[in-house]
Amino acid sequence: MKKALTSFALLAALFATFSVSAIGQDMKTMTWKGWISDSACGAKGANADAKSCSMTCVKDKGATWVFVDSKSKKVIPIHNQDAVMPDSNLGMEVKLTGHMMDNGMVHVDSIAPAMKM
Repeated sequence: MKKALTSFALLAALFATFSVSAIGQDMKTMTWKGWISDSACGAKGANADAKSCSMTCVKDKGATWVFVDSKSKKVIPIHNQDAVMPDSNLGMEVKLTGHMMDNGMVHVDSIAPAMKM
């Protein structure tokens, strides 16, 4: 019985090691250029004039922050809502660094103004 428990524990530890290494490979950090908007407006809020509207929708109407990719216009929900600083991240094109999660949301590492090219 003791040998079976030891074998099971060793097998469980080995499985956990492989699982953690596979998870780490899926979380590749990437950078996108786009706009921070709110979930009510989505891509329509991807412009400089939508700043106050987005702030109101999130603060008063229960909307959440989303990222709108400049190239594809795809609206991506933001996982960690507290990463968005409305005063400095809205109303301009930004460079968002983070990773895509399995559920289709982006986990934000940083948001900075996009450089004009």
